Amino acid sequence: MSGVWVFKNGVVRLVENPAAESLDGSRQSSNTRRKVLVHTPSNEVITSYAVLEHKLWSLGWERYYEDPSLLQFHKRSTVHLISLPKDFNKFKSIHMYDIVVKNRNVFEVRD
Repeated sequence: MSGVWVFKNGVVRLVENPAAESLDGSRQSSNTRRKVLVHTPSNEVITSYAVLEHKLWSLGWERYYEDPSLLQFHKRSTVHLISLPKDFNKFKSIHMYDIVVKNRNVFEVRD
């Protein structure tokens, strides 16, 4: 995971390709490749939250309904919590890497 960390309006975020994205968060180029989350055992690209929820459920993750503005999952045997934006179109690589870190050898992020 490489890039530049940007601090703006009290929020820190990772800009993975600083040449393609300006520091204010707007895209400079429309032909940059989007990253995808892949379920490695099945080699399936995660295309929706329904698919992701099914994969996480099979790994012991449970849906957490505490915050209605987020889609959250919790695993009872850990302190981990996965928080995702409700809109799948706002599902970014930072969310993908969070899932990968908490589910080693099950998911990976690809270009």
